Amino acid sequence: MPTRDVVFISSQLLTADLWKPQLDAFKGKTNCTVANNSAHDTMPALAKSVLAAAPNTFALVAHGMGGFVAFEILRREPARVEKLILIGTLTPADTPAQTNRRLGYLKLVQAGKFADVVDERIPLMVPPARYHDMDLIDVVRKMAADTGAEGFLRQQNAIMNRIDSRPTLEKITCPTLLIWGRSDGLATLDHQKEMLAGIENSRLEIVEDCGHLVPLEQPQRANALLAQWLEL
Repeated sequence: MPTRDVVFISSQLLTADLWKPQLDAFKGKTNCTVANNSAHDTMPALAKSVLAAAPNTFALVAHGMGGFVAFEILRREPARVEKLILIGTLTPADTPAQTNRRLGYLKLVQAGKFADVVDERIPLMVPPARYHDMDLIDVVRKMAADTGAEGFLRQQNAIMNRIDSRPTLEKITCPTLLIWGRSDGLATLDHQKEMLAGIENSRLEIVEDCGHLVPLEQPQRANALLAQWLEL
């Protein structure tokens, strides 16, 4: 079997470190690249940059905000995506309340309080049972620091201005695996069911005892699911 090309896209405030367990496990079995998720401030621009750097065809693994970029990629060049894995993501555009919350983040960052934004986001990304897992918290803080305030501002602008992807779900034809942690504080089970109903060739896997950061919180389970879906 030829080596599969896999492109990973992380969520906001997260970097390639999110995928370290997968990159280590699949070394030698895949050509893995992690896309830049903070270089631009619109989803179309992010999708365009990912496509420009990606192989002609590839499997796409996207987490959280990375899923928003994935939907834009699939609207632009669907034939290039052989298989799709969406982890802890959702399809609707922001509600007014969510936009107001993001505008609050922007004000904090502009006031030099980026650390306060990170402190507020961590409880959404990490379930209560893992609040005292300092190894996990330290990795999240490092990824946020590596993203930086300016990168986070670009990500927020892209997220706030994204379109609703629900109307185009039926156009996704590649085999699609949805992965969701039972204690995810950002994406809900209803969001997953919505994608499951909208994408014809899709399957949902629920990871127990896990929050938003499935690749880091449950790496063995995540690795097994990815390996099976990608036929590694």
